Amino acid sequence: MASEKMRYGMLGEDERSTEEKLAKYLGEVTWEYLKEHYEKGALFFVDPILKLEVVGAAIVADDKEQVEAWLRSADLVKIEALHAAQWEDGEQQFEALVVSPFVLCRPLS
Repeated sequence: MASEKMRYGMLGEDERSTEEKLAKYLGEVTWEYLKEHYEKGALFFVDPILKLEVVGAAIVADDKEQVEAWLRSADLVKIEALHAAQWEDGEQQFEALVVSPFVLCRPLS
């Protein structure tokens, strides 16, 4: 069963890549969990062609050029009211990754 709780914490110092560290913080959640992040303007959709942890690593590294490229190509999209309205009354599950202050997500099939 999908967990409503995401794990928050420090990435820590170890030999793993940032993407590997971030993978620990991936989780499945409902819209109810994501809604407060949407209301704060911190929720972003990540296209399925990208791994959430790769996008998260670019954010952690402050790779503005890459993030802006994804925004321009719509591979990374800020969730707007139209998206939120579609999910408000549904049972949709999402894959999500917290990369404070942002939350990256995509609906699961």
